[in-house]
Amino acid sequence: MVPDAEFTSYYGRPVIKEPVWEVPDVPAYLFLGGLAGASSVLAAGAQLAGYRELTRISKVAALGAITLSGVALVHDLGRPGRFLNMLRVFKPTSPMSVGVWILTAYAPAAGTAALGELVPLGRLSPLAKLGTAGAALLGPAVASYTGVLIANTATPAWHEGHREMPFVFVASAASAAAGLGLLAAPLAENAPARRLAAIGALAEIGAVRLLEHRVGIVAETYHRGRAGALMRAAEALTLAGVAGAVRSGDRNRVAAALSGAALLAASACARFGIFEAGGASTRDPKYTVVPQRERRLAEGS
Repeated sequence: MVPDAEFTSYYGRPVIKEPVWEVPDVPAYLFLGGLAGASSVLAAGAQLAGYRELTRISKVAALGAITLSGVALVHDLGRPGRFLNMLRVFKPTSPMSVGVWILTAYAPAAGTAALGELVPLGRLSPLAKLGTAGAALLGPAVASYTGVLIANTATPAWHEGHREMPFVFVASAASAAAGLGLLAAPLAENAPARRLAAIGALAEIGAVRLLEHRVGIVAETYHRGRAGALMRAAEALTLAGVAGAVRSGDRNRVAAALSGAALLAASACARFGIFEAGGASTRDPKYTVVPQRERRLAEGS
């Protein structure tokens, strides 16, 4: 029998450098940004449908999440000046540059929308309405650009899944926003959150499955070690959360809250799991070498 090939590199060093981003700063930034963006979309939909309490909760949650996301990002950068320096230029070809400008436009809109809910009759003001609409329009970009950002790196587990990663992030963000709505909104107003939970959960599981199928050998990093444990927890919590939301979320307050908490935890686990898989994929040369060889063979044929 021929033994399995061992992939080595010069002096035993990785072919690709491991991401220098810190834990928990960057995974938390990925999770909170997605929660904020999706919450703004849910808030706009709930407002149009007349669910006032769900609207208020989602708008305030969006502001809180994007604020904490910014804090996590700045903490990882080391000092606020580094974030501000990125605003000196705008590079359409750079996901980081585009993302910074998206955040800069989104945060004031989310803040204005939330302030309209906290001030008596403020939600009826033209400025609050404009903030609600702006945050909802920018929400999908806020939820998805981080997926584009990490997929634009050379990290194999992220780069190989560049087609599916933004969809994974958006679906996971939708589940998180729905989970927060289920956790905090009264039973009479959680119908939009329950529907969004079902859509987001099914879309997330499907997108993750598609990603793992398409990336080939690199999918191992999503099933092994800490990343594997986090991704399994994310799927289990997603299934439990959506099952509870669909079956009892409209009748039992405790069931709705537990389902919402499960969906929030699932989204966080998914972000941390994806981040861990990225680091693991840089530490083993085969996850860099094998996909490159397969592409070369495909091009030659």
